Amino acid sequence: MADPSSYRPKPGQIPDSPGVYKFRDEHRRVIYVGKAKSLRQRLASYFQDLAGLHPRTATMVTTAASVEWTVVSTEVEALQLEYSWIKEFDPRFNVKYRDDKSYPSLAVTMNEEFPRVQVMRGPKKKGVRYFGPYGHAWAIRETVDLMLRVFPVRTCSAGVFKRSAQIGRPCLLGYIGKCSAPCVGRVTPEEHRELAEDFCDFMAGRTGTYLSRLEGRMHEAAEDMEYEKAARLRDDLGALRRAMEKNAVVLADATDADLIAVAEDELEAAVQIFHVRGGRVRGQRGWVTDKVEAVDTAGLVEHALQQLYGEEKGEAVPKEVLVPALPEDTPALTEWLAERRGSQVSLRIPQRGDKKALMETVHRNAQQSLVLHKTKRASDLTTRSRALEEIAEALELDSAPLRIECFDISHLQGDDVVASMVVFEDGLARKGEYRRFQIKSFEGQDDVRSMHEVVSRRFRRYLQEKLKTGEWSPEPGADGEAPEEDGRPKRFAYPPQLVVVDGGQPQVAAAKRALEELGVDDVAVCGLAKRLEEVWLPGEDDPVVLPRTSEGLYLLQRVRDEAHRFAIQYQRNKRAKRFTSGPLDEVPGLGESRKQALIKHFGSVKKLRQATIDQICEVPGIGRKTAETVAAALARAVPAGPAVNMATGEIIEDETPAPAGASSERGTEQ
Repeated sequence: MADPSSYRPKPGQIPDSPGVYKFRDEHRRVIYVGKAKSLRQRLASYFQDLAGLHPRTATMVTTAASVEWTVVSTEVEALQLEYSWIKEFDPRFNVKYRDDKSYPSLAVTMNEEFPRVQVMRGPKKKGVRYFGPYGHAWAIRETVDLMLRVFPVRTCSAGVFKRSAQIGRPCLLGYIGKCSAPCVGRVTPEEHRELAEDFCDFMAGRTGTYLSRLEGRMHEAAEDMEYEKAARLRDDLGALRRAMEKNAVVLADATDADLIAVAEDELEAAVQIFHVRGGRVRGQRGWVTDKVEAVDTAGLVEHALQQLYGEEKGEAVPKEVLVPALPEDTPALTEWLAERRGSQVSLRIPQRGDKKALMETVHRNAQQSLVLHKTKRASDLTTRSRALEEIAEALELDSAPLRIECFDISHLQGDDVVASMVVFEDGLARKGEYRRFQIKSFEGQDDVRSMHEVVSRRFRRYLQEKLKTGEWSPEPGADGEAPEEDGRPKRFAYPPQLVVVDGGQPQVAAAKRALEELGVDDVAVCGLAKRLEEVWLPGEDDPVVLPRTSEGLYLLQRVRDEAHRFAIQYQRNKRAKRFTSGPLDEVPGLGESRKQALIKHFGSVKKLRQATIDQICEVPGIGRKTAETVAAALARAVPAGPAVNMATGEIIEDETPAPAGASSERGTEQ
């Protein structure tokens, strides 16, 4: 625990201007990022008597070992830089909202020649229009199914679309009238894009004009005694109205707004957001966070606004944002939101009427979300705590192993030997901490030797992180990674309390020997054998047998199975990459873009192999030296034998591109 006075800046060093500051720990990791109108006043507040600080703030300043700052011109710049640094450094003492689920959205891929309507999750892509997010994917699909009757936009995947175009026959949706079948030319690209734009306009809330126009066409058809056409238009109107009924009208003035509500207690906070477009609730989402810093409701709202709109632009930022409390820097936040939208944005607290009533509904949802989260967490926490206590008791550990790392080896008959490391903290998987290894010191199948290598490499890198403190000095020639000074989370910065290996006595002995060779004596080791689910300890002739109903055994099994899954996934990826590799993959310095340019220019690897160096130089981006290297690599590569049509006996000429260079879908793993 550090004394804040040991790194307190001298009086007069801190400028009295807007800026962003970072607290770092003794390993130079950034642990907290903040912004201030006046850096001098804000930083001075951290270096008062610890008894006068909030307990969370006191913990932060005693964990820190230094503080630094960056001066900016305006509060808006400070807001942007704070958001960027929190995202980059992932500080442990900053509030970070986590989605309680991955919310699906309705997406229209306007960046394609023939736009496609589909359900999407994850990060947003450029050129795609999104509607939502929604609570359930089935709700989106029901709405889309109703609307495809009126807007028969393509919904099929690229593979299905390409196949239908090749055979000249549309899929089932094309036959039943729920797709305009652009794959077989029933509509032109321009007509199909117009359909997609009408679909987007309707989903964006511009429904009144379209419904009126459709109703007018229905009456005209009836007057002209085209009763079948009138009946179809009547059914289309009914389908659109049923789709609209799925989103109830909540604001009569067709408002576009986001309503944000917060429910909190001393330890946690839940945020709920309702997305209202055209007066209707078009989407809903929620977050839950641990209050790791001293923050009030206004501060939680500010963090929510940063996370919600930090990556958004244009119409994704609404004209109006309604909140339960205004953040301290409301003018700066409003200006920041306006910059992201490209026009004025109103940030305010609803005072009366329908908007206040809807805000109360959103707040009730936030309260229910917090209660549900606490109920689940209490149950999970009790179970996880019991599991960790049982493991500590069975393995005779001094304390519960709050961080467990598990290693597994995977290969296919001695080829593509790889290893995995998975991490569980407090009984929960930390997938961002997972690591993969390639076995480098030897070839062939030897699980024991592989385990020794992997554990050695993991802990050698951990010890390398401790160089700065002088706690460890590497032996001459030891391989490791130099400590980073940029404050980003490091790959092997934290040691586990328990190392679990997938295997029995030999694997456990290898892992223990690796730790002893490095002088690491404060990490426990055990192995979990698959056959009888026995737990093996170093130097013991008999295993520890946990009861089949033991929560501790369940946790060890989950850790072991996750390491096994992760290792097999990596091994399969390597094997697939090896099987789909081509001669161009052997050319040093030739990236995916230039490989594709070569294949596109010549049409196939066969024709590229027949080309002269001068002809290869004609490809954009290919110089003479690269062309000579490509020609040499292709000359060394032995072409595959000719393909034969088994029905006719004819030799099939190779005019197709090689798998590795021709398609971006088979790119090499980084």
